[in-house]
Amino acid sequence: MNLLIKLLGTGISIVAGLVGTKIVNSIWEKSTGDKPPTDKDTETTLRSALTFALISSLISTVIQVLANQGTQKAISRFAKTQDIV
Repeated sequence: MNLLIKLLGTGISIVAGLVGTKIVNSIWEKSTGDKPPTDKDTETTLRSALTFALISSLISTVIQVLANQGTQKAISRFAKTQDIV
């Protein structure tokens, strides 16, 4: 069961990361009117690329921390229910 919980936590982190990426890209497009900078985009300014990288990493870190905390809470709740039974 411990392996199942670890796999579930990994899956939640991956899904949270993908959702976070979509959110950041959507917010960037709505606020700037441009698509997010990519490594293939040669017309992006350094300022724009750095701003996007900072915002993206900040949001990604927050999502990762929240996903880890949620997973840990779920694991501890599950462990408590297993002790009772």
